[in-house]
Amino acid sequence: MARTKEFDPDAALQAALELFWERGYEATSMADLVDRLGIGRASIYATFGNKHELYLKAMDRYAETREPSLLAQLSQPGPALPAVRALVRAFAAEASSDEKRLTGCFFTNTAAELAPRDRAATHRVELSWEHIETALHSALLRARAQGELAAGRDPRALARMLLVLLQGIRVVGKVSSDPARVREAAEAALAQLD
Repeated sequence: MARTKEFDPDAALQAALELFWERGYEATSMADLVDRLGIGRASIYATFGNKHELYLKAMDRYAETREPSLLAQLSQPGPALPAVRALVRAFAAEASSDEKRLTGCFFTNTAAELAPRDRAATHRVELSWEHIETALHSALLRARAQGELAAGRDPRALARMLLVLLQGIRVVGKVSSDPARVREAAEAALAQLD
């Protein structure tokens, strides 16, 4: 007869996500996970698989909790360009905030640490970036259709530029102690939308 779990798998996955986000994959040991999650190694393996499988599940959790709000922000009815501008400025503000800049973005951190040697993690990062690019592209298509963006502008190229900018903001913001660096870069990129 199977025993019932004496812990909440959802809470344990969230705790693992937070630990991996703080330390990264390589710097997090199974002993660290046992300590943070408050459950035994055997329970971790039985519930989540090995450390790598747990990391991938943490990535999936991060995507489930972070990306829907991003997509919702860009797909609101009404003018689209203000939503794009607000998103870029929010990324810059987050990246220059003392509280948030040190952890950065879980997917950006993963890209820097594990790509391209970890295909499963890289695939998840790519999917995340595709979602962001698609949301930006859709918003910019709407902006062009609504006359907010000049007819000759290429929404796909602009979406890709903004995606690369957003990821760069996250990397530079994590290291730089000069908040003007990311904010000025964001404003310079947004000027391309005029």
